[in-house]
Amino acid sequence: MRSTMKMDKKNIKHWTVCLAVVLSAFTATAVNAAVSISDAEKLKSSLTPLGAQREGNGRDIPAWRGGLSMPPLEYKKPGQHHVDPFPQDKPLFTISAANMLQYQKYLTEGQKELFRTYPDTFRMPIYRTRRTAAAPEWVYENTYKNAIRAELSSDGNSLLYAYGGIPFPVLDDSSQAGIQALWNHITRWRGTFLQLQASEVAVHKDGNFSPTTVEQQVEFNYYRPDKTIEDLNNTLFYYLSVTKAPARLAGGAVLVHEPLNQANDARQAWGYNAGQRRVRRAPNLAYDTPIAAADGLRYADDTDMYNGSPDRYNWRLVEKREVYIPYNNYRLTSNKLSYNDILRPGHVNPEYTRYEKHRVWVVEGTLRDNVRHVYSKRVFYLDEDTWNISVADQYDMNGELWRVSMSYIKTYYELPVTWSGMDVFHDLQARRYHTQGMTNEEPEDIDYSNPPPGDRYFTPAELRRRGRR
Repeated sequence: MRSTMKMDKKNIKHWTVCLAVVLSAFTATAVNAAVSISDAEKLKSSLTPLGAQREGNGRDIPAWRGGLSMPPLEYKKPGQHHVDPFPQDKPLFTISAANMLQYQKYLTEGQKELFRTYPDTFRMPIYRTRRTAAAPEWVYENTYKNAIRAELSSDGNSLLYAYGGIPFPVLDDSSQAGIQALWNHITRWRGTFLQLQASEVAVHKDGNFSPTTVEQQVEFNYYRPDKTIEDLNNTLFYYLSVTKAPARLAGGAVLVHEPLNQANDARQAWGYNAGQRRVRRAPNLAYDTPIAAADGLRYADDTDMYNGSPDRYNWRLVEKREVYIPYNNYRLTSNKLSYNDILRPGHVNPEYTRYEKHRVWVVEGTLRDNVRHVYSKRVFYLDEDTWNISVADQYDMNGELWRVSMSYIKTYYELPVTWSGMDVFHDLQARRYHTQGMTNEEPEDIDYSNPPPGDRYFTPAELRRRGRR
């Protein structure tokens, strides 16, 4: 009896300690959670489900009314080039070097420099603002859940407890708000699985160019609706790209396994050389590694405006402001245009571009001490409705504005998802630029209709099989 009583006392003491630990852990989690439940409830009232201000500005930015989630009647099948849902829209006015000062309040430093660099040709046609951003309801539901559970660790370089939605739709007012916004871009909704054949082009100073055509497949593991947080296996997405043209590069391929938490696991990448018929690890495909097809005009972490680990910069949220950004660029991505129609010396043909005034989050990254990168500073302008980086201003090691990149956004209404239709990377010093994601001369646009092939499809063995000539 005494023996039993002693054991019971020990058990009571043991479970008391365990309970204290559990309660302590729970309290710590609650303190470090992104927002309170009451703040998260704003996603159902004053904020959109992804965290933007629901109301307009009372002038030229309208309220968000659900976005564009139904295709026009002329859109018949997945993969079809997108029909412009606003064919009657005309420019309200056009910004040029001559009147730039009148609108400078709504321009980024990079945009201003494009006017100064190409005063006779660069223009920005400004259209009526249409808040077309939309996503499926289940993405909205996961975003709400993430708002009260997502956390950052490892000095902000690791994302925890997020899945299937924007991790920080309601930014807090702490020093982590900048890196929270960047994580929102990195993990934003881009679909579950896509396949695409597109061209990227390095345009010389005189306007000459030679396209490189690639076939891409991407599985966004983070947005697999059949998975849970526990099933993600620290994988954000799988990416497979095979070069189709020109002939001298055809058959080359790249495979990437992108980790969600890069503080624990580095990006895994492999390359297949068609001439050597060998698959090799590509451990340096990150940060400021030059991309061969871009002729030095785009670095690895420039892709998708920014990707990869955020660990080389200190990030801060500067402000939210109104800016003219590329939006609803259906005409620019139309298959009625050729690459010759679009690509001009210095920049794409402004006749086919569309800019609208939207609210953006401004995030600044400054290079940390004792690490290297070709950019000393990066300033990102994130569309509040989607968390897409719409414009990026990049500075060299002397602190001079060197490059400006713009993402020509449109809504893929068949899904729906609002993402880039084409990205353009300008080198202001070399007066050259690079485009990525051009589908104008391809048989189809992005096709989201097929189900994900599964993790086992994105393997080095598949890379070798797909890359053979």
